Amino acid sequence: MQPIQLQWIDYTILIAYVAFVIGIGWTLARYMKTSSDFLTSARSIPTWVTGLAFISANLGALELVGMAASGAKYGIATAHFYWVGAIPAMIFLAVFMMPFYYGSKARSVPEYLKMRFDERVRALNAIAFAVMTIFASGISMDALAKLLNQLLGWNYNFGLLICSAVVLVYVLKGGLTSAIYTEVLQFFMIVLGFAPVVYLGLKDVGGWGAMNHSLQAVAVNPSTVYLKDAGTTYAANAWTSAWQPVLAGPASNPMGVDWFAMLFGLGFVLSFGYWCTNFLVVQRAMAAKNMAAARNTPLVAAIPKMFFPFLVIVPGMIAVALTSMPDKNYRIPPPIVAQANYNNAIATVRQAKAADADAVKAVGAALGQKVDSEKILSLVAANKSSQLTDVQIQQGLYNSIAENYYSGVILSLIKKYCPPGLFGLALTALLASFMSGMAGNVTAFNTVFTYDIYQAYFAPGKSDRHYFLTGKVITVVGILLSMGAAYFASMYDNAMDIIQLVFGFVNAPLFATFLLGMFWKRTTGTGAFIGLFCGIAGSALFHSLTIAHGNLPGVKGGYLHVAQEFPSEMAQNFWLAAFAFIVCFTFTLVISLATSRTKTDADLKGLVYSLTPKIVDNNQPWYLRPAIVGVVLLIVCVILNFIFW
Repeated sequence: MQPIQLQWIDYTILIAYVAFVIGIGWTLARYMKTSSDFLTSARSIPTWVTGLAFISANLGALELVGMAASGAKYGIATAHFYWVGAIPAMIFLAVFMMPFYYGSKARSVPEYLKMRFDERVRALNAIAFAVMTIFASGISMDALAKLLNQLLGWNYNFGLLICSAVVLVYVLKGGLTSAIYTEVLQFFMIVLGFAPVVYLGLKDVGGWGAMNHSLQAVAVNPSTVYLKDAGTTYAANAWTSAWQPVLAGPASNPMGVDWFAMLFGLGFVLSFGYWCTNFLVVQRAMAAKNMAAARNTPLVAAIPKMFFPFLVIVPGMIAVALTSMPDKNYRIPPPIVAQANYNNAIATVRQAKAADADAVKAVGAALGQKVDSEKILSLVAANKSSQLTDVQIQQGLYNSIAENYYSGVILSLIKKYCPPGLFGLALTALLASFMSGMAGNVTAFNTVFTYDIYQAYFAPGKSDRHYFLTGKVITVVGILLSMGAAYFASMYDNAMDIIQLVFGFVNAPLFATFLLGMFWKRTTGTGAFIGLFCGIAGSALFHSLTIAHGNLPGVKGGYLHVAQEFPSEMAQNFWLAAFAFIVCFTFTLVISLATSRTKTDADLKGLVYSLTPKIVDNNQPWYLRPAIVGVVLLIVCVILNFIFW
């Protein structure tokens, strides 16, 4: 991928954005007087701000790049991550769980676990969450540095330092408040930057109907655009229907999942585990100015979240449709190949004595990639009949690679459709998304580390000023550790898969702990600790014994023994989450029944549903009552599911 030369208008938009976000941090710095101001925003932020920050904190590299990639790989079924895997859980958080989080005055999710159970549960969750946030932030950094390298030709290390420095400045100056207000700006930048790409892409393929028609043709023979192995075939609606292929069974949809894995693994365990227990997003709601604002925060976020598939998934579907149209001169980007490999392959093409199987094998070995034999044979033959230039041969080699680099989809569409000015806006939107993910994880990390690890176990009883300064130091440490995680992630092509797996390891069993702890007063600290530990260990065991089709035993699973092969990594992740939840739930339940309670009903008031006075909001307008708004949002969500059935 050749670097693009930015025009002055692109630089102007990019510099203006960076200056603005740094200015936000600088402006808010004078309001940061205490550790509460810096780490929790002193619970002072209005609903609309926390609502947009709630969704923006989730719009990092994994969201924008990953969902566009999944849109190409799996089609409209990827929308289940929103309509099944997000909206119901966000409503549940608003109606049932925020009263516990906010009412308990806990400063973090691990601190709530300490209040409900004991220090052991708090420590286990705090350590697991801290590690998870560092890797999540590091992968956002790595993705952004690679993007700047591929798009603009910037040195990887330089890009990493610049991005880290910008995030460090505005978070260090303004703390969580700065991150939240910056996330609101980033939300609008993402929408403004990506909407034109979707519009221009749909227009190019001939509209929604023409795109669906192309995808239906691809579904019958997906190997033509390297989506599946040769011989694989699906019904025509595999990429364009959200539910029918899933209900037909794992072999009938490219995601390789059935209705149980979709509803229980994604719709219940993974979604509720992420949206209801992940401090990264819950922290935004906990920064709201009062209980009503805190409960309404996830509901405000759910409104745009419901329609985000059209902004982040549709580009992937457009990419598949474009690839299937020969006249569009586009393909889903292949895996990144070093120029040295291309040079070797070019020499191999020139040295080939005949267009035969030996030539195909030699070219594939030189490239280090799986290749389309027909295209290689045509390329060799064309070079034999009339000497092609190195540029022509390299373009032919690029098009002959029989694998897709799905994470490059959104970047390739931006390059294809965005002229100067619009390109700067789209690039700034990508920058905003990655920085949002980085800042969100860093602010969550510094709060959990300062309050739930440092204050709890290393330096209790110090002055507020001490924890305020510690929070700032930990912010710097978090950025540096994230940079280290970015370098680690850069060594592996499957870093995204690893971090998604980490999410499953941490959040799936934790949700079982929360579910029992909040709704069953008999749950004990010992049961919760052993159950959570066994849930995490069970995830590791499940992963070590399973693998996805096409993967070799190793980092992606099966490193002890391959007892089960799943059709896709997504199916493997869904079942892993379900297994981890069941293990944690079972162990917590059994051990709680076998051990004695250490907390009385009075101790658990405000922490357990049955012991907590219910919030009365009958005097509020209907549009400010979470239960009513939640029902309305669920109805809209069901309608969207039926529209794309």
